[in-house]
Amino acid sequence: MKIVSVLGSVLGTSAAGFAVALAGAGAASAAPDVVGQPYADAASAIEDAGGTPRVAVTVGGRLPKDECIVTNAWDTRPLVPMTDDVYWEHTEDVVQLSLNCAGDHATAVNPGASIASPLGREAKAAADEAAAAEEDELAEVSTPDE
Repeated sequence: MKIVSVLGSVLGTSAAGFAVALAGAGAASAAPDVVGQPYADAASAIEDAGGTPRVAVTVGGRLPKDECIVTNAWDTRPLVPMTDDVYWEHTEDVVQLSLNCAGDHATAVNPGASIASPLGREAKAAADEAAAAEEDELAEVSTPDE
C-alpha cells in the first residue's frame, strides 16, 4: 500500500509541476499577417510589432530582396549564444519568412507564382491590364490622320 501512495504522490507532484510550468509560460506572440506583401513592407510591419524578421527560405533570384513576395511567415524561438557568456539562450519575437524572388507570375519563359494561386492571378490581371493600357496608348499615337 505504501508503494501505491508514494507512486500517487510522485504522479500528483509531476502533474502539478507541469501545470505550473504551463501557467508560467509567457504569452506567445503571433507573426503579423504579412503573406503576399513585398519583403520590405513585411519586414517593416514585423519590426513595428516588436519582432525581428529573418529570411528562412528564398525561391528564385530574379528580384531584389526588398521586392520579393512573402509566401509564408511563422514565429520561432531560436537558440543563440549569449553575448556575455559561453551559454546559449532562446530569443523571442523572431519571425521566419519564406520569400518568392522568382517574379510576380509565371509565364512560358519566366518563373513566378502560378496563376492558379491568388497572388499569381492578381499579378497576371495587373500585367494584362498594363499591357492593354500600353496597347491603347500605342494605338492612339500610331493612328495617322485622325
